[in-house]
Amino acid sequence: MKDTFYTIANPSEGEFKDRGSKFIAYAYPTDNAESIQEKLAAIKKEHFKARHHCYAYRLGLDRNNFRANDDGEPSGTAGKPILGQIDRLELTNVLVVVVRYFGGTKLGTSGLINAYKTATATALEKAAIVEKTVKALFEIKFDYALMSDVMNAIKRGDFEVVKQEFTSDAVIVVAIPLSEVEQKITQFKAHVAKCNVAETEKLESIEGLVVDEVFTRNG
Repeated sequence: MKDTFYTIANPSEGEFKDRGSKFIAYAYPTDNAESIQEKLAAIKKEHFKARHHCYAYRLGLDRNNFRANDDGEPSGTAGKPILGQIDRLELTNVLVVVVRYFGGTKLGTSGLINAYKTATATALEKAAIVEKTVKALFEIKFDYALMSDVMNAIKRGDFEVVKQEFTSDAVIVVAIPLSEVEQKITQFKAHVAKCNVAETEKLESIEGLVVDEVFTRNG
């Protein structure tokens, strides 16, 4: 299972001018539709005199969630070139908005495609591209009698500990790369139950231990 992806680490800007028209590109790291709408609204408010606010985004580990919007430009001349630059770098969880101030001269299909493509490329070139790993977060709740076994299993499995809470019950939250979840959880349970992996797979439960997946996170 693939659990890594490339995205940008920081917002960045790029600009391109052609025959009086100015194209300002804004690139943002983002991983949800709500954030995208907020950023679009903020840009439209800031550049309310601009003729067009074209954009494209791609989201998700499988990169199947995407959109390209021409915002009034001829079909395929704005959103598609913007998305093309995101895809050229094999990025995901990225939004690029390109604001156009019309200069009075029509650029034609090829001119528009080049303008939106160049503005986007300039913005992405200024951003730091990073590789991130998608991890599943698991909550491990256990009786204190199992403390030594659980802590040894966590250490042995080289888990990333995200949170620890010791009240009436002991709770530890760990992060595991998606591609390693099945192997690591099985080995963890085997160590706590003091049995081999094959025997662990037959166990319905381990007394005093509950392991639940909470959610996933990027990076």
